[in-house]
Amino acid sequence: MHRSLATLRVWLALVVLAALPVAHAAQPEYRGAVVMDAGNGQIIFEDHADRANPPASVTKLMTFLVVHDCLRAGTLTLNTPITIAREDAGMGGTQVWLEAGEAFTVEDLLYALLIQSANDAAHALARAAHGSVPAFVSEMNRRAQSLGMTQTTFRTPHGLPPRSRKASDTDMTTARDLALLSRELLLHTDILTYSSVRERTFRPGQPPPREVIMRNHNHLLAKVRGADGLKTGYTAAAGFCLAATAEREGRRLIVVVVGSPDAKSRDIKVAELLERFFAQGTNLAVFQRADESPFIQPPTGAAGGAAPAAKPPTPPAAESLPTVRFPRPRS
Repeated sequence: MHRSLATLRVWLALVVLAALPVAHAAQPEYRGAVVMDAGNGQIIFEDHADRANPPASVTKLMTFLVVHDCLRAGTLTLNTPITIAREDAGMGGTQVWLEAGEAFTVEDLLYALLIQSANDAAHALARAAHGSVPAFVSEMNRRAQSLGMTQTTFRTPHGLPPRSRKASDTDMTTARDLALLSRELLLHTDILTYSSVRERTFRPGQPPPREVIMRNHNHLLAKVRGADGLKTGYTAAAGFCLAATAEREGRRLIVVVVGSPDAKSRDIKVAELLERFFAQGTNLAVFQRADESPFIQPPTGAAGGAAPAAKPPTPPAAESLPTVRFPRPRS
């Protein structure tokens, strides 16, 4: 009888233990993070900043830089029409659904690149800028090396995963390298003209679904004081990534987070780092542009709002304090 009661007690204890929730290790907030003072390039916070990670659509920051180099060299202008080729259309992922035979200006495609994160626009810009996508990617890597991005290898102008799904075939970088790229863009280009725009229409006036209302995937723009760039990214391999920047009282920070498990935790972490290091105030260097780009003019209207839409040219003959709720970005 006593043995039966003892057995019953043990059995009941096991049932109770089995019903208790299992404690899981907390999921890391990111795979790598870095905070840079944009005024002097000093790293003021880092955590696994040199851990390799795919950049996903943050790749498009380098795409923008290489296209801007072409603008500076005079091989392209903002009004240069780019006729869409069959290989540009149907890239997959986030797009503006370009169709072969359409023509758009470089400027329109740059807005699509940074607001909509359009993979088809990235492909079209790359092909037009250097004659072929492989030649453009080669220039992306040359530019990366010139900036000291020693742990970076680009293989695409858009950041989509390779069909092989092999890590050896994908774009690869680190949080530190993306911070170097971000600072170069802030110093020498007018990327904020594009990255600060929250909404813009592509193919305005055309019937849906051809008219595309592009909405910036960087939701910090409306939620964090001073935030005006730069680029979000997501693939299953990369996780949720963000290269962000904000300016307050003449000081500017760059925050890069890669490999977050979800968009909400990524955005909150970036916002938290911005608030934490802006609190240093005068310990940060004053940010000053190195030069002014003569090519890219600010959009009409308030910065960070909706930019006016430009019409496609005639084809030539022959992403206040942070809040808790962040919508899931598309890339």
